[in-house]
Amino acid sequence: MNYMKTIFFNISIFLIISVLAISCKKILDTPAKSAMDESVIFSTPGLAKDAIAGVIQSFAETNSYRGRYLVFYGINTDCEVNNSLKSITDEKSLLSNYNTNVNNSQMNTSNNAWAKFYEGIERANLAIRGIRTYGDLNNTELRQILGEMLTLRAVIYNDLLKAWGDVPARFEPVNSETIYLPRSDRDVIYKQLLADLEEAATLVAWPNETSATQSTERINKAFVKGLRARLALAAGGYGQRANFEIRRSNDPDLAPEKMYAIVKQECLDVINSGTCKLETFEGVFKSLHNENTKAGLESLWEIPFSEGRGRVIFDLGVKHTNVDKYTGQNRGGTNGPNPIMWYEYDKDDVRRDVTCVPYEWTNGVQVPTALGRWYFGKYRYEWLPRRVTSTNDDGLNWLYMRYSDVILMAAEAINELEGPAAAAPYLKMIRDRAFPNNPAKVATFMSQVTACKQAFFNAIVDERALEFTGEMLRKSDLIRWNLLNTKLAEAKTKLQQLESRQGKYANLPQKIYYTTAADNESVIIYGLNFGDTDLGGAALGYPNSKSWTMVSSGDNVTYWDALYVKEPNKQQFWPIWQVFLDASNGKLNNDGYF
Repeated sequence: MNYMKTIFFNISIFLIISVLAISCKKILDTPAKSAMDESVIFSTPGLAKDAIAGVIQSFAETNSYRGRYLVFYGINTDCEVNNSLKSITDEKSLLSNYNTNVNNSQMNTSNNAWAKFYEGIERANLAIRGIRTYGDLNNTELRQILGEMLTLRAVIYNDLLKAWGDVPARFEPVNSETIYLPRSDRDVIYKQLLADLEEAATLVAWPNETSATQSTERINKAFVKGLRARLALAAGGYGQRANFEIRRSNDPDLAPEKMYAIVKQECLDVINSGTCKLETFEGVFKSLHNENTKAGLESLWEIPFSEGRGRVIFDLGVKHTNVDKYTGQNRGGTNGPNPIMWYEYDKDDVRRDVTCVPYEWTNGVQVPTALGRWYFGKYRYEWLPRRVTSTNDDGLNWLYMRYSDVILMAAEAINELEGPAAAAPYLKMIRDRAFPNNPAKVATFMSQVTACKQAFFNAIVDERALEFTGEMLRKSDLIRWNLLNTKLAEAKTKLQQLESRQGKYANLPQKIYYTTAADNESVIIYGLNFGDTDLGGAALGYPNSKSWTMVSSGDNVTYWDALYVKEPNKQQFWPIWQVFLDASNGKLNNDGYF
């Protein structure tokens, strides 16, 4: 049973009154009692469990993860772009092209992601305090709930830190002394989160170990350890600091070698537990669309969205230009793969056609788009067993972490600590899946990338792009590696070369040639692969062809110049939006960050 999609969000009064910092003065002026005393709520597993739904509700609010953060954080990179990026003055484009401002109309509202993140944190803080104070921690259910709350809070802080850098640290419920807080050094927050997740791993069960961990919508030990590894990589990595300096932490507790040791241990714990497994690459995302929330496969944890919540396909999926038999929405494709990504994959890599889609649906038929407009094939209305009827939402869960991420984090950490020979088996697991019918290519690849530590690191950088395009991990990866400027500059050059058919793209045809398949809906396209030629395309006799270009007559800016407007390293973070600055009693500013 899909617990989070079917549960009635019976959120106790204490959750309703646990509002964010900018409005909590009302609470303090007139203290309110809950319908049930905290001592009852947090000592009773059935009641305490509803607190989980309260935090998840904050994830699903209109301008939280649902319609803002998942859509706009992570865009633009060498892997992913906003498909309207050439509209450089559009407020959505400004969020993506490293040129936003504090008054951005998409984000500068009091109910936006920043507010909803702190709302979720406050709800988690109340539950954590309540369970620690009143709960019997010998009770397995209460231990699980406490571990889940610690982890959900860490999830929110992870995404706050990625998007805003140093942020206010709130690890206790708001009181009269803490209504207004300045930014805290992110190192302090990282250390708290690492400690919290270390504790959480002792509280929650492995996937399928208990009834609570049978679903990917509930927190399990594999995810907790994977999240701790992800946070350790970020804490030990590079980032923009308050003075615009790009550097690692100066805190010896967060030294890279210490963080890599945490990553290695946590990831190996998950791998050696035998509680998760790789699916076929396409199977991962078909399982997601089938709304199979059974734990123990590749999905470690998902943000659960009900059918009336969530805009995953709506914004990130293959576009349907009109209503058809697959969907009641004419949506999809707000974001898509950077056009160069298709050409980064080997043609035998099974991930390519799942990840990068060069067509959209019109009147129930696939029609090629343009070189400058691709779609993430990981998210498709046509893969859903149900037809979406909501006008605003599709209800597909967000796959927050996959087992393959744990494996690649293990490979990265072990290479840094022990070298490529020790790390190779883990990278090979991912390559074996990517090339199930070509072990010779895997063998050749592995012999090349294990030549030295740097070669293996470069392979990890590339492999994470091939594996996770469309999952919004790339931007934070590039930042922690100090490769954001470098890879975006490389992408700009590659885009120019692709358009003009230079460099490795020199022999690609100028056109694509296409026809509709015998099923009367699928498109067959010639001209996308290295080795294809215009002469070969014309010889096929397909009824349709079109120029394969990023340029259009109405462009005010070239595609590659729109990728980033300002130096990315000077805008690694979004500013704290003006509405929150105004409500902070002078405690918050963007000085030195933006």
